[in-house]
Amino acid sequence: MPSPTVIEPRWVVPVEPAGAVLEAHAVVIEGDRILALLPIADAANRYPDAPRVHLPDHVLIPGLVNLHTHAAMTLMRGMADDLTLMDWLQNHIWPAEAQWVSDEFVYDGTLLACAEMLRGGITCFNDMYFFPEAAARAALQSGMRAALGIIAIEFRSAYASDAQDYLARGMALRDALRDEALLSFCLAPHAPFTVSDATFVQIATYAGELELPVHIHIHETAQEITDSLAQYGVRPLVRLEKAGLLGPGLIAVHSVHLDDREIELFARHGCSVAHCPSSNLKLASGIAPVGKLLRAGINVGLGSDGAASNNRLDLIAEMRLAALLAKGGSGDATTMPAHQALSCATLSGARALGLQDKIGSIVPGKLADLVAVNLAACELSPCYNPVSHLVYAAGREKVSDVWVGGERRLADGQLVNLDESAIRAKARQWQKRIRPS
Repeated sequence: MPSPTVIEPRWVVPVEPAGAVLEAHAVVIEGDRILALLPIADAANRYPDAPRVHLPDHVLIPGLVNLHTHAAMTLMRGMADDLTLMDWLQNHIWPAEAQWVSDEFVYDGTLLACAEMLRGGITCFNDMYFFPEAAARAALQSGMRAALGIIAIEFRSAYASDAQDYLARGMALRDALRDEALLSFCLAPHAPFTVSDATFVQIATYAGELELPVHIHIHETAQEITDSLAQYGVRPLVRLEKAGLLGPGLIAVHSVHLDDREIELFARHGCSVAHCPSSNLKLASGIAPVGKLLRAGINVGLGSDGAASNNRLDLIAEMRLAALLAKGGSGDATTMPAHQALSCATLSGARALGLQDKIGSIVPGKLADLVAVNLAACELSPCYNPVSHLVYAAGREKVSDVWVGGERRLADGQLVNLDESAIRAKARQWQKRIRPS
């Protein structure tokens, strides 16, 4: 058996129970698990010979869960800014993807994304992109947890020829990697405007048989709804309802334009929402009704979206923006308080992925996915409430240490098992290939 390690921060915010902030407590990890959460003095008595990680100015939180990414699109960061969604997709992103996306592109782009996310305290990401086997290799190389999308889309790409081909390749990958402890899978139909009703029905069947979550863009823009009404005579969510896709496994990404009936549908079926506030604002898609979603009891997690539409994979920034927008949009300053914002970025994301029994909170028996944030700086002083500072004042640059499954992946701000200079060099090579000038 591996020997225990004792982590001694100034504060522990376990997320469960809700609202708890523990001072003078230690987290003991053994192997890939959290062995104990107890007062520091008790840890010293119980584990006198265990190595210690002393973090006197830090708050220890669960690893952040990025509930919606297109990780490889880091290689398109800043390539097409300040455009509407369909202009951005049809005239810039899709043509670039048709020309450049490959196994190599996805591996290099995802590795770059993993480095960025680990440095910002993200230990798990839910990905939707082509060549998921390349994303899997990058996640495993990084030592990071990933939920990989078994994507479905009706048009041909360099990865697959049609929806059936996408699904067959994704299912084969799931079978090949099902024993990898860091990996899980979601069915990932892209969006109602790129997936047929027949494919939705097939995905609902797979989801039920295999107990897989379904990860889909839905009700992102007003135009999406207008186009759906013109083509199908119903709003997009009705098509998902008819296909049997509404249920606890549905991860509804964006969900900006919802009426009261649709919110009630999400609540009744136990669906989750992946809220991506920065991407929604940058593409002028709108502001999701998060206050209403939370009041209805809907599980709301946070996502960055891809770096091509957000420009940063930064869940600490998303926590702050989500909380502020929820307050401003509802006219109620008590909406999404700091503790709830942190829960959205951790346990709610884990719950959406069906991983709530493994990650998302600091509870003995769960996997040791942990993040230490240094709150010692002048701009973070004084500190009356570490959770307030996490959400409203700190930035991702304050993340000092990260553990994934008990393995230290970031130590004092430095990535442990990734070569940052080599990753940056690869990114520059891709830039020269995509934009030679």
